[in-house]
Amino acid sequence: MIAREMDKSKRGTWVGVDVGGTFTDAVLYDSATGTLSWSKTPSTPANPQEGLINALKGFPGVELKTFTHIVHGITIGTNAIIERRGADTWVVTTKGFKDTLEIARTERRELYNIKTLKPASLVKRSSILEIDERCSFDGTVLIPLSEVELSTTISQLKAGSPGAVAVCFLHSYANDCHEQEVARAVQAAMPGCFVCSSSDVLPVLREYERFSTTVLNAYIGPLMRDYLDGLTQQLGASGFAGALFLMTSSGGIVGAGRARRFPVHTVLSGPAGGVAAAVALGERISESNVITCDMGGTSTDVCLIENMSPPLTSDQQVSGLPNRSPQLAISTLGAGGGSISWLGDGGILEVGPRSAGAVPGPVAYDQGGTELTVTDANLCLGRLDSAVPLASGLGLNADLAHKAMKKLAMQVGGVSMEQLAEGIVRIAVAKMVSAIKEISISNGHDPRDFTLIAYGGAGPMHAAFIADELEISKVIIPVSPGHFSAFGCLSSDLRQTHVRSCRFKVVDDEWSQIESLSAALEAQAINSIGSDGLSTDQLRIEREFGLRYMGQSWELDVSVPHNVKSAEALSDAFELAYRQRYQHVHKLSVECVSIRVTVIGPVQAPIIGSDFERANACEVTHRSVYFGSGFHDTPVYIRASLPNSVRGPALIEESGALTVVPPGWRVSIGGESELRLEKND
Repeated sequence: MIAREMDKSKRGTWVGVDVGGTFTDAVLYDSATGTLSWSKTPSTPANPQEGLINALKGFPGVELKTFTHIVHGITIGTNAIIERRGADTWVVTTKGFKDTLEIARTERRELYNIKTLKPASLVKRSSILEIDERCSFDGTVLIPLSEVELSTTISQLKAGSPGAVAVCFLHSYANDCHEQEVARAVQAAMPGCFVCSSSDVLPVLREYERFSTTVLNAYIGPLMRDYLDGLTQQLGASGFAGALFLMTSSGGIVGAGRARRFPVHTVLSGPAGGVAAAVALGERISESNVITCDMGGTSTDVCLIENMSPPLTSDQQVSGLPNRSPQLAISTLGAGGGSISWLGDGGILEVGPRSAGAVPGPVAYDQGGTELTVTDANLCLGRLDSAVPLASGLGLNADLAHKAMKKLAMQVGGVSMEQLAEGIVRIAVAKMVSAIKEISISNGHDPRDFTLIAYGGAGPMHAAFIADELEISKVIIPVSPGHFSAFGCLSSDLRQTHVRSCRFKVVDDEWSQIESLSAALEAQAINSIGSDGLSTDQLRIEREFGLRYMGQSWELDVSVPHNVKSAEALSDAFELAYRQRYQHVHKLSVECVSIRVTVIGPVQAPIIGSDFERANACEVTHRSVYFGSGFHDTPVYIRASLPNSVRGPALIEESGALTVVPPGWRVSIGGESELRLEKND
């Protein structure tokens, strides 16, 4: 496969890697030859570096010492938060604010459920230490920091021996002198401890959200630090002397040093790669409104993209805990190829959220797994072929899957093995349909106005069934969908966002202060992104202002172009956005409460599929596949030799993925070698 050439200033051998819960995918781009290569290996949850190194070594005849750049999507931090296995984290905070994390704004997520509970804090109350210091909302020091109290606090921390310390003081976004002094003192006294301050992680108002995001950063900090240090060491031992980058939740890439310092920016790192690749593909094939569906072995990630603008938000949660770092609006659910089928209360069939993962994996992996999964169900339906190995030659044992499926069918009663398998797939599809409705219909979007882009190892196998339920008429399957997220790592630009809270009236008298703070943030962001090591000659800068009417409690984030050069123009931009959101405006003064600057360093990435090499002769076999209520004699094509147009039922096999074209659908090949599934006329 041939790819378009990168910017000459960034030539070299680039590798994108996506570490999933079941498989680790890698894509190699060699700018000297203009070729793309693929590698897929089972993930190693106990030692993630091992799976990554195995994937990098999966390119025949290519040595790690020839790689110039590695871009890495990662889920270690996310999994640690969900599974509550991060560091023993302590907090140092302002006297009187010890219970900020526990109170959590007193919100009830289920208003009419008296039994609902807030997620437990990541920090024990006994691990929160108070210091009698205070700054006002405007940065005025009201109570100076006491050296005696600081010394006592450090003694308590040393006695507790925490793995991480988060320093979170009131109004530190306006004046961080106390936070910085305490953070420096703690780091000096405890050199091996991971220390971070809220003014570095998230210098914005609203103490609960700022404290929570900072604690998340500290909680996963030691784990990410150890992982990156170990990975760097192993890569170096294998001869790699290039640059290591990490995908961030906002869809950009940053150097490993920044990711090590701010690991909270990587909690959606893996799924973000797929969204970045979907945007790149959508632009190439003129599909401006798409819904992505990334179904892997452990989970499914969905995202709605309107007008080719990935939805960014700072209002997300991880395991019920606020994370206000910039991130793509991606929704994740526990439905993947390895999702386990089980009988719930009353003998009702359930699927997920537990996953068999890479170890022991589905029953058909023959690695000791005893619980049926979605993968086993597809094998029993004849959609997967036991004769076609998965990653690294991993085979499927159909006999084991059939025996386990028949056993569960007997427990359910009144159904055949195939009917049960079909039910398992339908439940998984229903979960994904529900997730897509939540990001579309619940937000005022009609999914029928969008094209579904499906990828991941299991996405193309279920895409048409998902589209059927949502009445979506078109599905796109990219080249090598099982590696699409890894390819997205190569499609992503350098990206850093810097934000600062402020309090200015949007009037002429204060416009110079708004411009001054905006310019200072731009300079800070440009300097920071330059340290990541790539050429930054063609930087693009985006600005976003948090604006609200005087007297309101919550602001509206408004993207503002650089030709806005006056308070009046900024007010007009706010009122236009406000009217679009709420269908009316007020005759009130406007104030600016935050400025957000994003600096983007473009990376001219290869284009997937533009020169996909197709075979001259069509290779087709047949097998019996179960659809709906019976078996169909179904042609099976190799993707590289697929005819220009085929009507379902049909199966299309390729390395790492299988596309299912059910009855009533047809498939054709697009201009970027993508598969285009559409309903029959």
